[in-house]
Amino acid sequence: MTKSLSASLLQPRVHLVFGGARSGKSLFAEQTAMKLAQGGKQMIYLATAHGNDTEMQARIAHHRERRSAHWATVESSLELGAAIMTHSRADNIILVDCLTVWLSNLLFSVPQEYPEIGQIMPPAGFAIQRQALLDALAQAPGAVILVSNEVGMGIIPMGAVSRWFVDEAGRLNQAVAAIADSVVWVAAGLPLVLKGQPC
Repeated sequence: MTKSLSASLLQPRVHLVFGGARSGKSLFAEQTAMKLAQGGKQMIYLATAHGNDTEMQARIAHHRERRSAHWATVESSLELGAAIMTHSRADNIILVDCLTVWLSNLLFSVPQEYPEIGQIMPPAGFAIQRQALLDALAQAPGAVILVSNEVGMGIIPMGAVSRWFVDEAGRLNQAVAAIADSVVWVAAGLPLVLKGQPC
């Protein structure tokens, strides 16, 4: 086995980068993608956010301004697993930003009222789309970097739907981390490698 082939087999394929709000996780994920793309690989930014209000539009614009023209942008607010399988190739890098926005999209994909107390029943397609994402990460031929928020380290939120969201975000992070070759926690712009090797 040649040295280059051996190195390519050892290169992490699925990366999870997570942390709190404004922790620097998205910037770190973008820098990781650029390192992996050295040698001419295409970089695809798979955006999960809707620009439904001025605040979100400003956040999206900030991220776009930071990225170079080398990025291709694909929007996927619900069928994230299908989008990864459609666009992933051995010669490209996909960056998903972010999982927790996608999780929120799934929760509110069907108009319905959620109780303040009691059990939360997610939309019918929730479990299907969640499993499709995990299957895609196991099967995608190219590198995939996923950005996610850690939302479970603060005060337990009021309202059943908020508590459900925190629980499901934590479960999703655990499931993705179990599949990922590399897991990095980012705090105050500083990365801490929890699993695998840094790029």
